[in-house]
Amino acid sequence: MPVILNGQTYYRTAEVYRKVGISRATLLRWLKKGVLGETGYRDGKGWRLFTPQDIERLRAEVNRVNQTSHLKTVIRSI
Repeated sequence: MPVILNGQTYYRTAEVYRKVGISRATLLRWLKKGVLGETGYRDGKGWRLFTPQDIERLRAEVNRVNQTSHLKTVIRSI
């Protein structure tokens, strides 16, 4: 369930990786690599919070990775 703070909607880690269609491990690996840059939002427990814009950037990364994988498959079949 999204969290609303100061009028802004945020999502927790589990919601994000499910919405984007990746595993928790992949999300955490991408965060460690800096795919999103700095996600400076955290709740009172210290858990990461993501904006809808963060989710869209992650979806773009998923699409980029999927296109790259598909291209590699096509090239191998030639």
